[in-house]
Amino acid sequence: MTRLPSFLTSVSLAALLAACSPTSNTPDPQDAANDVTDEAANDNGGNDDSDSNTDVADVERLNAWFETVYEAGVERSPVTQTFLGRRTNYDQWNDVSPEFAEENVQIAENNLAEMRSSFDFDSLDESARISWRMFERNAERAIAGRRWQDHGYIFTPRGGPHSFVASFLIGQHRVESQSDAEAYVGRLNGVGAYLDQSMANARRSYDMGVQTARWTYAPMIETSRNIITGHPFDDSGVDSPIMADFRRKVTGLELSDDESTRLMSEAEAALTTVLQPAYERMIAMFEDMESGASENDGAWTMPDGGEYYAFMLEGYTTTDMTPEDIHNLGLAEVERIHGEMRDIMEQVDFEGSLQDFFEFMRTDAQFYYSNTDEGRADYLADATTLIDNMRNALPAYFNTFPEADMEVVRVEPFREAAAGKAFYNRPSEDGSRPGRYYANLRNMADMPTYQMEALAYHEGIPGHHMQLAIMQELDGVPSFRRFGGVTAYTEGWGLYSEYLPLEMGFYDDPYSNFGRLAMELWRACRLVVDSGLHHYRWTREEAVEYLTVNTPNPPGDIQNAIDRYIVIPGQATAYKIGMNEILRLRGEAQDALGDDFTMGGFHDVVLTQGAMPLNILEERVYAWMADVQSAD
Repeated sequence: MTRLPSFLTSVSLAALLAACSPTSNTPDPQDAANDVTDEAANDNGGNDDSDSNTDVADVERLNAWFETVYEAGVERSPVTQTFLGRRTNYDQWNDVSPEFAEENVQIAENNLAEMRSSFDFDSLDESARISWRMFERNAERAIAGRRWQDHGYIFTPRGGPHSFVASFLIGQHRVESQSDAEAYVGRLNGVGAYLDQSMANARRSYDMGVQTARWTYAPMIETSRNIITGHPFDDSGVDSPIMADFRRKVTGLELSDDESTRLMSEAEAALTTVLQPAYERMIAMFEDMESGASENDGAWTMPDGGEYYAFMLEGYTTTDMTPEDIHNLGLAEVERIHGEMRDIMEQVDFEGSLQDFFEFMRTDAQFYYSNTDEGRADYLADATTLIDNMRNALPAYFNTFPEADMEVVRVEPFREAAAGKAFYNRPSEDGSRPGRYYANLRNMADMPTYQMEALAYHEGIPGHHMQLAIMQELDGVPSFRRFGGVTAYTEGWGLYSEYLPLEMGFYDDPYSNFGRLAMELWRACRLVVDSGLHHYRWTREEAVEYLTVNTPNPPGDIQNAIDRYIVIPGQATAYKIGMNEILRLRGEAQDALGDDFTMGGFHDVVLTQGAMPLNILEERVYAWMADVQSAD
């Protein structure tokens, strides 16, 4: 998965994308240009400059307007500026007040009206028409989403301001000068206001009935306590996570002893007089909410929860599928994948039921690294080797490649409890930070070896790094698209990237191929349990039981996943729906084009205009098919 803080709802994301900018906490961007050859451009059905109706001046004017709107939004978000590698407003946090959110929606309304009145859709080329339609969709969802502004969970065990503060400072706030260090201290001094606004938002939602279940509060309290444990908060002799990060970064500056001492003292003062009291207030709020929270889970518990869930599903899947449609698709896919797994059981001469095989895969020591620092180091090294081997095989299947590099890293210990098993963060806009595939190695029993290949391909290459880095490096595509995202497309590509290596000759070990199927099965089961939790009113325990019976995943993995689906309604459905659509379109193209079909050409069609709703992707593939056929 690509990493997006769970406290950002699709409503706020759509508003920011349409009003101005990518969401303040979108995965990190990078702006290096991608040199797509003329041959690739011809092959991928790129900008439709041959259309006699295209007005190049209008296209340029619209793209310039998109950039103006985008930059106006970036100016409203200090956090976005940092994600982009900029040092403007480097000592500030975002304004997350409801008044500011309403301003974003009003700006979205004004921008949508201006685009429609100032530009002629029919005069645009293909790329600009995609930009128009995506901007229009974002704005319309932002406007419709006013109703749901308080429905998104602000704090969850999966993430929120309580964990974001530390992960953002540690992962995003670079310190390469004394002024950068002073800005870091400035952010520490300003964090109280940011957290107080976030708490006010959470309290308002809670009071209107938008409440996470009682079990969610203990892990949020634990994460918060972890951040204010260690020096300067206690006498343990070990730095707290933020203090350790600040000390490491300042030490690397080679400042005078006096300047270093001053900065350390200022950071310690900000941590103890501003950050710690804010976290104590937050913990007290969690404890108070916990005492009055319900045992029930799911969007159905909210006011008008059914309509809210439908809104979320449409946003994540970009389809009009109902919860019933999604549930039934999941059941059918689970049955199909179980059949393919039974074929592997025969291949490895396993005797017993499918559930017996699942238990064998969950518990046999051959499939797990040791739960030690050595085992974790081995996992990271082996995952890196998988990425390197895949990189060498890509040219036979792809024409276009990213400039940005990527690395495999471990999720930082302070946030392991809140993080999923793996995720990807984009490279920075200025090229100073590579793309990162994060593996959560807290408990090696949750990271079986047979899933390593598929996980590396999904998060790394040809998955998220390939797609997202290429998208950020596109020429002639507005920034709101290069740094935005569409979940069904992005995660659909990630899941497709688990399948493609099978056709490329990877997964030569049957257990590893079983791991690929296990991960596809996981996404198929998500269709069942997400709709089960949020539409059919399943309990947390019922959802856990479904995954336990129908997947080989270990108990900790299952529990963590269900806890994620509960607090991010609809998101988990996008993966399988997106993958199915990419495979359907590829199959149609292969049937229609025969020997004229090329994998590189198809992948260019999918990748070289960036993320888009699935209906626009379909149109793009059909146009490419027609172009190839007409060229014969």
